[in-house]
Amino acid sequence: MADKSKGTWYVSFERPRGKRNGARATETFPNEREAKEFARAKLVDTLKVSAGTLNPHLPKRTIAPTLMLEWLEEPGEADLA
Repeated sequence: MADKSKGTWYVSFERPRGKRNGARATETFPNEREAKEFARAKLVDTLKVSAGTLNPHLPKRTIAPTLMLEWLEEPGEADLA
């Protein structure tokens, strides 16, 4: 049986051109803060970065590349507490 992910957030990004054109990779994170930090770092390499929550985490969120900068500026879960 496969190990279940402990993360609730994912960040998907396009790999650099030397590693198969158009190939994407995805990393998972336990919280939104860590996902945002990783996404911010990936934006240095590519603008094709998306993120979101993994099932069954609610509320479901999907952040498209066109909304990435807005999401990074939103206060995080920890900031609202």
